[in-house]
Amino acid sequence: MFLITPWFLLAVHGNAESSTYIVHMDKSLFPQVFATHHDWFESIIHSIISATLDHPSKQSKKLFYSYKHAMYGFSAVLSSDGLEAVKNSHGFVAAYPDRTATMDTTHTFEFLSLNSSSGLWHASNFGEDVIVGVIDTGVWPESQSFKDDGMTKTIPNRWKGTCEAGQDFNSSLCNFKLIGARYFNKGVIAAKPKVKISMNSARDVEGHGTHTSSTVAGIYVNGASYFGYAKGVARGIAPRARLAMYKVIWEEGNYASDVLAGMEQAIADGVDVISISMGFDDVPLYEDPIAIASFAAMEKGVLVSSSAGNLGPDLGTLHNGIPWLLTVAAGTIDRAFGTLILGNGQTIVGWTLFPANAIVENLPLGYNKTISACNSTKLLSEVATSGIILCDSTSYLDLIFDQRGYVNDANLLGAVFISPIANEIVPVRSPNIAISTQDGPSVINYAKSHKKPTASIKFQQTFVGIKPAPVAASYSSRGPSPSYPGILKPDIMAPGISVLAAVPPYIPNARIGDNVLLNSVYYVDSGTSMACPHASGVAALLKAAHPQWSATAIRSALVTTASPLDNTQNPIRDNGYPSQYASPFVMGAGEIDPNRALDPGLIYDAIPQDYVNLLCALKYTHKQILTITRSKPYNCAKPSFDLNYPSFIAFYNNKTRSVVQEFKRTVTNVGDGVATYRAKVTQPKGSVVIVLPETLAFRYKNQKLSYSVIIKYTNYKNKDISFGDIVWIEDGGAHTVRSPIVVAPSGIVQVLV
Repeated sequence: MFLITPWFLLAVHGNAESSTYIVHMDKSLFPQVFATHHDWFESIIHSIISATLDHPSKQSKKLFYSYKHAMYGFSAVLSSDGLEAVKNSHGFVAAYPDRTATMDTTHTFEFLSLNSSSGLWHASNFGEDVIVGVIDTGVWPESQSFKDDGMTKTIPNRWKGTCEAGQDFNSSLCNFKLIGARYFNKGVIAAKPKVKISMNSARDVEGHGTHTSSTVAGIYVNGASYFGYAKGVARGIAPRARLAMYKVIWEEGNYASDVLAGMEQAIADGVDVISISMGFDDVPLYEDPIAIASFAAMEKGVLVSSSAGNLGPDLGTLHNGIPWLLTVAAGTIDRAFGTLILGNGQTIVGWTLFPANAIVENLPLGYNKTISACNSTKLLSEVATSGIILCDSTSYLDLIFDQRGYVNDANLLGAVFISPIANEIVPVRSPNIAISTQDGPSVINYAKSHKKPTASIKFQQTFVGIKPAPVAASYSSRGPSPSYPGILKPDIMAPGISVLAAVPPYIPNARIGDNVLLNSVYYVDSGTSMACPHASGVAALLKAAHPQWSATAIRSALVTTASPLDNTQNPIRDNGYPSQYASPFVMGAGEIDPNRALDPGLIYDAIPQDYVNLLCALKYTHKQILTITRSKPYNCAKPSFDLNYPSFIAFYNNKTRSVVQEFKRTVTNVGDGVATYRAKVTQPKGSVVIVLPETLAFRYKNQKLSYSVIIKYTNYKNKDISFGDIVWIEDGGAHTVRSPIVVAPSGIVQVLV
């Protein structure tokens, strides 16, 4: 299970004398006496070794990566004296310690309304020949999801990658679907010189990478299921896209230097989309390896899609809040598993993933306030054989998982959880089911009002069309972004709960009781790690349908067409705060809508200099900017916070509780030609939003027009956060282009500097 809390620790590796560092150099100062950048970096390390009287044979071990695409510089093992020597070398920009990292289907394509006869699947030919690079734990190439049936036999000429042989991984395992596989662990080895890599190849032994890559671009597989749950045809979001795996996450450790190396290679190999379900917390943009590498990718037209993290529901917990990439939150889909049948005939659809068709039928249903708190294994064990225990709802999300642990340890015949997050199901090892708090009262009433209440639980059932859906996941990390709160993050929400996708066949991923371990070649997993590849797949489809669009244009199309409504046509709700609607801080603009993104009407585009203008406005030093831009010919002549972004966020002063902020935006007409759009504004509480002009009249396709937005907020309520939107509606209704608005007090997140 990879619903893992994404907490990244700043780590200095090695012994007291040496540590591993990522070093940025100024590309413009490259000495022409060297044939390659690698030669230059080697000479720096050699001079340090000579100066410190270290043995020359250690040179190659000390310099373990050179970078020129994702960033410009190298990774090396340096002593404190060696680090000081590097800082004094010609062309030095910055250095910081390597960091450790942790990682943050059969129906989701239907939930997203993808079908073969029309819309984005049809227009993109299922993403044919788009190349998606996945940065993850590796891949299980023998999985049925990576067969190349139906794939064209000519790989695009722009592909420069390879299938790297390694332990238990022959280069012949790649095919016309999985066209590349590489692995990077020099950072692990440099940090832990005595480590033994258990699987020294691109082969996946954890499952995360196989799951995410099959989600983004897996081929059609009939009869896929997880022990009978979610049974059907498994396929990725872009089933005809090509896949390339870059293994950078290891059982032995996860390091920024390896992540950088993987992204560096993906850019050099010629991928069109990078999908990365991990991130770095508590790190400014100029030290964030994903921010640095994704800037280089953006320059080359490569869209980077990333996960928001799993530290919700608190504000300011999001990572990958990077202005030039796509940040994806997680939500539910309209699917449930299993039923609870009461003795009075009432049937309630619930959520369970118990991996067996157990007989839990017509058993006594027990309920009392003491036992039903389900907070003591001892008390539960005393009634373990008495029947099915009904567990009360708790308002504390962490206690819900504690309840499940107590129930599992007590070995009950059966249990029913009443939960506000019942739809955030996880695999269980005892026969139980979760039901919603809406259904809970009728079950409690039945249990209390009948002398001999009974119940049955039915397993290995699947139901679709459940309402409401989507719902924002409780664990999905929230904005604003600590790295830069002035851009609204996350951007969008995508399916990230109970996603069925491929995993390695030998990894136990189910349990019955304490001793029976089971494994399945498809697994139902949850996390923003699962949401990210859904968005990556849609981005690949858009790249196939609109190959001329920039990465920024693709992100814009995804944001402005996302839906803030669920399948009841009401605002999307938030599992983190079950009584509330989801805010843009948890879902961005809303749930991804692939078919509408195909034809967004208007797009908000930007060029690399626009992002540099933002960095300049942030008062980053010249060297801090260089760590991101790699000495490209950018300048700070026009610093500006006003990035051409498809959303708006205004922070007001906590003391005066007021703000007047103006934004300027430019939109490009990507519709058929002549079109007139009119602005419709939903005002955030306590605010007045003015749009000038209120009408945009386009005379031809690709014409650009600009408008201004003025947000005035005065003394509505102390520390209140309010939301609204601007929707540009085309005359005739062919297109609606929506941008969320957030007005919030300054200081709700600690900004990293």
